[in-house]
Amino acid sequence: MKIRGKAHRFADNVDTDAIIPARYLNTPDPAELARHCMEDADATFASRVKKGDIVVAGRNFGCGSSREHAPIALKASGVACVIASTFARIFYRNALNTGLAIVECPAAAESIAAGDEISVDFDSGEVKNETTGAVFASEPFPPFMQALVAAGGLANYLAKKGGKSATNRNL
Repeated sequence: MKIRGKAHRFADNVDTDAIIPARYLNTPDPAELARHCMEDADATFASRVKKGDIVVAGRNFGCGSSREHAPIALKASGVACVIASTFARIFYRNALNTGLAIVECPAAAESIAAGDEISVDFDSGEVKNETTGAVFASEPFPPFMQALVAAGGLANYLAKKGGKSATNRNL
């Protein structure tokens, strides 16, 4: 699995309230969440992000509450991947559960600037800044995790494995 997109840069300790403010949690609609994604951290993000773009952040991305709305909002806004120095563990798990690809790569997270064109090869773990030519090594994404993301998250992955629709399963 490979992706390529434009980088949107954020700092350390981006919490789930910055990713999707709590005032919007009364809707389960991913498109509505996407309209408000990152608006307290960058009011222009939702209007600038394009399908396939990549969020790049520092340490502890996704800290705060354990809501799944945060990775859902990012994914629904078009974000294909988040590259960070580190992730809050609950966000890490929720991202995979909802089918959002994530990469921990401190060197890439520190080096990539807003607007840089970035490619990620999940098979090899290579993160390349296409703008500067810099190449960074991260852990390859295991095939199971790639399949989970490709399926759109854990519920869809399990439904495909079990032959039942995700909407008809009680997990």
